[in-house]
Parts: sequence; structure tokens; C-alpha cells
Amino acid sequence: MSETQFDPKMLEALVCPMTQDTLKYDAEKQELVSKSANVAFPIRNGIPVMLMDEARVLD
Repeated sequence: MSETQFDPKMLEALVCPMTQDTLKYDAEKQELVSKSANVAFPIRNGIPVMLMDEARVLD
């Protein structure tokens, strides 16, 4: 695994900052998805950006 790849084991420790619910990893889009908040957080250089200002609203 390269240094810039997201480690899915991190999901065990991460929750949505808005709802505190679990997140789903979307490997194709490199995002962590919060269905309860209807947003997706980007993963940049293997690091999840868990800021609401950076989140993308889901369609």
C-alpha cells in the first residue's frame, strides 16, 4: 500500500462530524460518505478531510 492510499481500517475510528453516524468508503471517488448527513468527505493524499466546508452534498 502506498503512503497516499486511504486505509479502510480508519473507518473503525471515524464518524460523521455532523451526525456521529458511521461512514462508507467509496474507493472509486476517494470519499467517505455519510448517508445520514447526505454528504461525502474527500480523501486527499490518503487523508480524510472531515470538514463540513469541504464536504460534497450528495445528489
